[in-house]
Amino acid sequence: MIYLLHGNNFTKVRGKLREIISFQLKKDPEATYFKIEPDTWDEEKIKEIILSAGLFQKKYIIVLDGLLADKTISENLLEMTGDLAKSQNIFIFIEEELTKEAQKKLGKKAEKSQEFFLETEFPRELGNSVSKDREFKIFSLADALGRREKEKLWILFHRALFSGNAVEQIHGILFWQVKSMLVARKAGSAGASALNPFVYKKSLGFLRNFKEGELESISSQLVRIYHDSHRGITDFGVALEKWILGI
Repeated sequence: MIYLLHGNNFTKVRGKLREIISFQLKKDPEATYFKIEPDTWDEEKIKEIILSAGLFQKKYIIVLDGLLADKTISENLLEMTGDLAKSQNIFIFIEEELTKEAQKKLGKKAEKSQEFFLETEFPRELGNSVSKDREFKIFSLADALGRREKEKLWILFHRALFSGNAVEQIHGILFWQVKSMLVARKAGSAGASALNPFVYKKSLGFLRNFKEGELESISSQLVRIYHDSHRGITDFGVALEKWILGI
């Protein structure tokens, strides 16, 4: 099964992607979700996944992020369009721009195809084909986590990556917010907490969004994600994204 989401309205494309993933995971909580980008492209792996549900009775939800921007990958992937459409697994293409050939081939086979276009969403640098969200503020991730706004946090996570922030930096901001809330809860005042008074006040307000013991558990999860990724057990970005979807 194929879903196609494209256009330069980054927020709406990622928002629709989030809706599709959430819907499919509710239908099949045992499904495995992961993302493939140009630097993790593996043609043989895709061919294996196409057939895997029939063999193991386990569904995969695969996000194919920006692969068609690479000419070689695009040629190989578009040849598989028929097999992707017939597969029991779900393949979600997300692209900023599509060639006429890609749009024609995918549009015919896609279960659903949607374009989200807003020409002035993100300004383009002259001579650069990649748009950058220069207005993005990374600490907005901390606020979204504190308010426990999962959907907003997920969209901000992708905006942070799109803006050039490393996964490790994003993880650090989220971990900082969790630690700030833990410190604020134990301290009796901003002075005792050693936090900035503004940060202390915000962290205290965020505490109402978390049950007793949850912050300690969240802190441990983030520590485990960090160490597992650095040991090569998991992919840092994928593991952090899965964690965001589960909070």
